[in-house]
Amino acid sequence: MAEDDPKTLVSTDWLERHLKDPDLRLLDASWYMPGAARDAKSEYDAAHIPGARFFDIDEIADLRSGLPHMAPPAEKFVSRMRAMGVGDGHQVVVYDGAGIYSAARVWWLFRLMGKSDVAVLDGGFPKWQAEGRPVEDMAPILRDRHITVSRQAHLVRDVTQVAAASKLGDHEILDARSPGRFAGTEPEPRPGLRSGHIPGSKNVHYATLLNADGTMKDAGGLRAAFAAAEVDLARPAITTCGSGVTAAILNLALARLGKHDHALYDGSWAEWGMYNDLKVAKG
Repeated sequence: MAEDDPKTLVSTDWLERHLKDPDLRLLDASWYMPGAARDAKSEYDAAHIPGARFFDIDEIADLRSGLPHMAPPAEKFVSRMRAMGVGDGHQVVVYDGAGIYSAARVWWLFRLMGKSDVAVLDGGFPKWQAEGRPVEDMAPILRDRHITVSRQAHLVRDVTQVAAASKLGDHEILDARSPGRFAGTEPEPRPGLRSGHIPGSKNVHYATLLNADGTMKDAGGLRAAFAAAEVDLARPAITTCGSGVTAAILNLALARLGKHDHALYDGSWAEWGMYNDLKVAKG
């Protein structure tokens, strides 16, 4: 079991001990690929950890962008969090219905907005349920709560910055997609995208950072996974994936290792794979 850290990752034991803390705010950030045939909101309505609010990754986003669930403007984030009763002084814990999957994206989003008291539930809702811990089907009573944010621009990268990093080779660009999608031998789940990867990037499939039960590997296991992908952890890193969701699992793992110089490419392959003037590597 990974060591509890309320700024990165906490265990189901930790959460149950703190479940009734007045300053705890629990978020169900479940999200699934369109082909998964799962409805995150319906599943939340049927059963969730007591007190959890539902965080809609597709709605709490920049809907002006043509790309999926891009990070929202700070003003929208503030508006949504206030309405959900999430504010200053709260310890936020995020979980999802897959184990560790989309929850890491919301952890990263809070960090992007300058909020550091946020952690992912290790093993998520599947582990919580498997252990017979309490669930409910009632939505919590929400009261507005003041929240201040300070966007941390160094935690996100746009396509121009990633193209420069690819050309210069001055960052480790880490791709969390499956080996087949990275190599270009599997089709992309989103129509109209080319196959392959950003030139110079390395494949660290997010699943290699997790144990069989959906929990995150300990520090030794994480280091071994990055080493197997020939990642130099001494260099600054940029994470990427299909649409900026599983990339955040890599950011979470890097943070668990005490690494601070890493950012997330928000557009990810949904953007890079769309533009024919951007180079693509295969194999």
